[in-house]
Amino acid sequence: MPGHIVATGAGRALMGRRGDPLHTFVLGLTGKERPRVLFLPTATGDDPASIVSFYETYNADRCAPFHLRLFDRTVSDLRSYVLSMDLISVGGGNTANMLDVWRRQGLDEILREAWEDGAVLTGGSAGALCWFRGGTTDSFGLPYQVLADGLGFLDGSVCPHYDAEDSRRPVYRDALLTGELPGGYGVDDLVGLHFHGTEFVEAVSSSPTGGALRIEAVEGAIAETRLPVRLLTED
Repeated sequence: MPGHIVATGAGRALMGRRGDPLHTFVLGLTGKERPRVLFLPTATGDDPASIVSFYETYNADRCAPFHLRLFDRTVSDLRSYVLSMDLISVGGGNTANMLDVWRRQGLDEILREAWEDGAVLTGGSAGALCWFRGGTTDSFGLPYQVLADGLGFLDGSVCPHYDAEDSRRPVYRDALLTGELPGGYGVDDLVGLHFHGTEFVEAVSSSPTGGALRIEAVEGAIAETRLPVRLLTED
């Protein structure tokens, strides 16, 4: 049975919150006492600072952490390496460039295989958008544009940073109205959309004000439905 996907509104900012209960939540979905966790920093060009931030958050006290660099690649057998992981976390950054690199190296197909084999996939911003068919991005600079060639593990679209970057919203809504993007979700920075397989389970958040919406174009107008959000607490 396919594993879980948890797509969050924020990427790098959330990773920097060491004790955020969203991290504990995704670790718990693995069902492992000491899960093997892989970090993919591709969206930042394998920036060393993002890798350090990952190890500070997903430290050896709570899991077995690993990272995979693709710009200075040292792993020859990507498939075996990735499929050995219980949780795969994707960092924020440039979504378009990240997807191009993944496809060039065949990682897109390996990630699908890992998920179909039960792995947990997570990430924020670029690390959330990648799992859907598309969404809004600053991959090409500002103003925000539409990216419509995500991996498509999840049918639909997503607009991350829904509470933090207001100028994303009109771009997203226009894309829904024109049919450039299918209906989907608006997700605040500290909120995670939890899917088991392709089925939406719930929205969770480490913030009491965190929100998530189901957003669709209905008869030429935008319809937003606020989703219940379960507040996560620290250990």
